[in-house]
Amino acid sequence: MIKSYVHQPSSIIAFPVISQIARKIRIVQAGFLLLFTLPLWLATEAIAPQIVRAETARVDLAFDRLPDENYETILRRAEAAARAAAQRSFDQDILVTDVSIIVSVQNFGAIAPVLALEVSRPQWRSRPDPLRWVTYFKTSRSLLFLEPKPASANPTQLTN
Repeated sequence: MIKSYVHQPSSIIAFPVISQIARKIRIVQAGFLLLFTLPLWLATEAIAPQIVRAETARVDLAFDRLPDENYETILRRAEAAARAAAQRSFDQDILVTDVSIIVSVQNFGAIAPVLALEVSRPQWRSRPDPLRWVTYFKTSRSLLFLEPKPASANPTQLTN
């Protein structure tokens, strides 16, 4: 035959006194946890506040070379575009802490990155100068087929 036993909470602990103490201990533990966690959380936040999430805005800019535009003029246009993009990125979103901008130029189908601007908000606030934070790509001039023309012989030397 099958016997079924029904256990009541007080029947698990044999003595009624121990059962009463166990209930009080559970109540004391719950009360301690509830009353202790709030001050502990406040102290933790006061000593070491939570780290703010950093958000990086990444911007890729590309433009075409204008006719009769030399490489130095392209660089000035790229710097101006990078400066405007950095300022716009910081102005549009208050959570953005870093900006990363890459400016590329196209010349007769050849595309090459010209410069990269990487700056944080405090750096930009202290000095909003793109020349300070920009990195130029050295090979972009040759990739865009904008090599400087070789210097011709000096005309005064030819007459001598």
